[in-house]
Amino acid sequence: MIRKRLLGTFAAAVTLAAAFGAPIAAHAEAIKIGVTPGPHAQIMEKVKPIAAKEGLELTVMEFSDYVIPNQALADGDLNANSFQHQPYLDNQVKDRGYDLVSVAKNVIFPMGVYSKTAKSLDALPNGAKVAVPNDPTNGGRALLLLQSKGLIKLKDGAGLKASPLDIAENPKKLQIVELDAAQLPRSLDDVTVAVINTNYALEAGLDPLKDAIAREASESPYANVIVVRKADQDKPWVAKLVKAYQNDEVKQFINDKFKGAIVPAW
Repeated sequence: MIRKRLLGTFAAAVTLAAAFGAPIAAHAEAIKIGVTPGPHAQIMEKVKPIAAKEGLELTVMEFSDYVIPNQALADGDLNANSFQHQPYLDNQVKDRGYDLVSVAKNVIFPMGVYSKTAKSLDALPNGAKVAVPNDPTNGGRALLLLQSKGLIKLKDGAGLKASPLDIAENPKKLQIVELDAAQLPRSLDDVTVAVINTNYALEAGLDPLKDAIAREASESPYANVIVVRKADQDKPWVAKLVKAYQNDEVKQFINDKFKGAIVPAW
C-alpha cells in the first residue's frame, strides 16, 4: 500500500511538471561560472536555459574587475569563467602561475576610442591626455590601436604587451595616462580621449557604434575565451558548456542585442 502511494505521488509530480513545462533533470551538474557585468553576464544568462537541457545548472557570478575571476577559478571557487581574451589569460598564467586553459572562443569586443571633446583623432591637440588600461595586455592592445590610427609608433618587437615605454615616436606628444580598465569611462571628464574595452563602455551607457571616434579592426586577435582549470578541460561538463554557448540561439541573441558592437567569435 505504501509503495503504491509513493508511486502515485511521484506520478502526480511528473504530471504537474509536464503540465507547467518544467523539465525533469535528474542529477543536474552544478557549475559556477564567473563573468564581468554587462554583455558577458547577459550572454551567459541566455546560455543558462540551453545548458540546463544539457544537464548543467549554471550559477552566473559577476565580478567587477579582471583580476579576481582567475584567482577564484584557480582557487576552486569557480568551475569556469568567461570574461577575458587569450592574451590576457596568457599573461595571467605567466605572471601568476595559474594552471588555467581556454577551451573555446566566445565573443570579440572591438576596443574603441571615446572623447567628450574631440570629434576625431585628427582633431587631437598636441599634448592631449590619452587614458589607456593599466594591465599589460589591454594596455598593449590600446597602444596598438593608437598606432594603427597613426598617432604613435611603437618600437619594433613591442608586440601585444607593449607599454608606454615602448613608444618610439609620439609626434603629438600625447600624454599617456594608465588607469584601471573599469575606471576609464569615468576618466572622460579629465582626459581628452580614453581607449575603453567595449564591455566597460556599454556598462557606462556608451554606444560603441555611435560614440567611439575610432574602433579596433574586426580581425583583432583579442577573441574572448571560456576558461577552466587544466585538470578539468577534458571533463564532459566542459564540452556541454561549450556546446551550450556556441549555439545558434546564442549567436542570434548576440547579433540582435548588440548590433555589431560585439560579435560572435565562433
